Amino acid sequence: MKTAITQLFSIEYPIIQGGMQWVSRAPLVAAVSNAGALGVLTALTQPSPEELLAEIRRVRDLTDKPFAVNLTFLPTLKPVPYDAYRDAIIDAGVRIVETAGNNPSVHMGALKAAGIKVIHKCTTVRHALKAQEIGVDVVSIDGFECAGHVGEDDIPGLILIPATVRKLTIPVVASGGFCDGKGLVAALALGAQGINMGTRFMCTAESPVHQNVKAAIVGHDETDTTIILRSFRNSSRVARNATSIAVAAMEKDGATIADIGPKVAGAKGRRVYEEGDVDAGIWTAGLVQGLIDDIPTCATLVRRIVDEAEGIVRQRLSGYFSEMVQAEPVSQ
Repeated sequence: MKTAITQLFSIEYPIIQGGMQWVSRAPLVAAVSNAGALGVLTALTQPSPEELLAEIRRVRDLTDKPFAVNLTFLPTLKPVPYDAYRDAIIDAGVRIVETAGNNPSVHMGALKAAGIKVIHKCTTVRHALKAQEIGVDVVSIDGFECAGHVGEDDIPGLILIPATVRKLTIPVVASGGFCDGKGLVAALALGAQGINMGTRFMCTAESPVHQNVKAAIVGHDETDTTIILRSFRNSSRVARNATSIAVAAMEKDGATIADIGPKVAGAKGRRVYEEGDVDAGIWTAGLVQGLIDDIPTCATLVRRIVDEAEGIVRQRLSGYFSEMVQAEPVSQ
């Protein structure tokens, strides 16, 4: 498959793995890249820039294929040394960076000077336009179906993807709600140059999360998510569990961030992934979990997506047009 994304990043297939906190570690990233897609390591999963450098080395021990590093800029109670993480990425010779959260403009000079291709994740057309203006190479546009930060405008991908494509001149990657070949074909039809998948890659053999989390994703349907933190304009889609239900109820009753903060602490979410108690904290999952029913290897998953997409284009869609042509009345 050849799209602007495969050519820009020197990958085989236009599929990008989402940068997921506590999940996107070296074994998963390398497995995705080895499968011909683009693996994405999450910088802030590592507790320090030095440990990020070590994790990047681990990725390179496992693959010689291209991979990216995600650096997300979000408000935190404890200041994060973003400049130091950025410099570690540059010093390691990483060629692709995915940014998300707040505007990355203050880091663009250093990243571009190092020859790095930048993907920026957005949830609105106006933010995508701003990202293009500051010089990013690709926009990853997140529809309301996505896991994690969904933005505040609630625009689903079916509208948001083409609305973004029609305004931008740089490539667009479709994110939120993708897990199979049908989604890949749909994204390409809407004008995107590839897809980004988080929840689907979380539920693979190489994903480092506990088996209980993977089983929960397989067992869930499309109704099993909850939007939390909307009252603080920090809306996030997470798996529906005892904790997220309690947080949503607290928000409805007017709780403050000081009240809710301990329940949504990142350390509790990390425990979910590592220890397998799926009710112990908040963990992200997209609506797409309703379409996930197995735990394949990354290689099997990527091959299946590509084969399904090719089959849809060559057989099902071409068949529709053949039937339409045959059904046309002969003009008199």
